[in-house]
Formats: sequence, structure tokens, C-alpha cells
Amino acid sequence: MKKSITLAEMGELFVAFFKIGLFTFGGGLAMLPLIEKEIIEKRNWSTKEEILDIYALSQSVPGVIAVNTATFFGNRRGGFWGAIAATTGVILPSLLVIMTIASLFVQIQGSDIILRIFNGIRAAVAGLVASAALRVVLQTAISRTAIILGLIAFALNVFTDIHAVWLIVGGAACGFILNYVLKTSGK
Repeated sequence: MKKSITLAEMGELFVAFFKIGLFTFGGGLAMLPLIEKEIIEKRNWSTKEEILDIYALSQSVPGVIAVNTATFFGNRRGGFWGAIAATTGVILPSLLVIMTIASLFVQIQGSDIILRIFNGIRAAVAGLVASAALRVVLQTAISRTAIILGLIAFALNVFTDIHAVWLIVGGAACGFILNYVLKTSGK
């Protein structure tokens, strides 16, 4: 857990998360494969387990998952300034694209070409999200308890109006109770 950071390292964090932000379409889960490639495989800054922990934490607090993930990882890598560099990097591409689209929106909003492009983007994003979800499942410590909790959370999310925050809080509570309280009490 590195806390001091040089200007060059801040630049590297910014560039890494700028690339992630530039190519992340579809939100939180869609960024996981990009983080794995850029942060774990290319730069060897972290492990899959650490990234999954940061990612889980990012999903359990309010805010945009991409921003939360960049902030938590940047902080872990370089403290406050690392968090600033990573967060700025992940936000800037979206900000620039949104500002450009907003300035052109009136001219392109009814365009058949634009509608077809966005249909293609949505299909690709669905595939990326499914792929990222599968990776999270495969990289999670698989136990009977984890599978049961995952299936319960999935069913509650699909078939009820329970907010995702409550599912995360419930999963955290169940995980704590099942993996800590019951094991330390000898059950």
C-alpha cells in the first residue's frame, strides 16, 4: 500500500485511468476487464484479488462505480494525490465526450445513423457487462454459501423492488455472520 507519489507516478495513474475511462462503455461492470488489463496485466500494480476487493467496496458506497474504483485504487496506490490523478483520469474522457455530444445534440438527436450506432453500442455493452459479471463470479472464492447468497441476491434483484443498496448491505451482513461470527463461535 503505497502512500507517497511522485509527479511521474501521478502522470502514469492519470494515463492508465484515462485509458480505462476512454474505453469504458456501459458503466461499472464494463470497466472491470479494462482495469484487469491495464492495472494488473500491463502495469502489474495490483492483483486480481485486490482489484475485486476495491471493486466490491466501490459498489457498496454511493456514487459512480468507475469514479469510486479509480478513487479507491488511486488512494491505495498514491494517497490523496494518487486518488486525484486516477479519478481525474477516469472522469475526463466522459466529460469531453458528453460536452461534445451535448453541443451537437440538437443536430444529431433524430438521426437514423446515430440511433443505429447506439443500438450497436448497447449490444456490445450488454456483452461486456455479461463478460465482466462472469469474471467476477469466476474470481470469487466459490463456496456453497457464496453461491447461495449470490443466487438469493440475483433472485431478489430480478423479482422484487428491493433496492440494490439493501442487497449489498444484506450480503455484507450475511457474509460477516456466516464467515466470521459462526466460525469463531465454533459452529
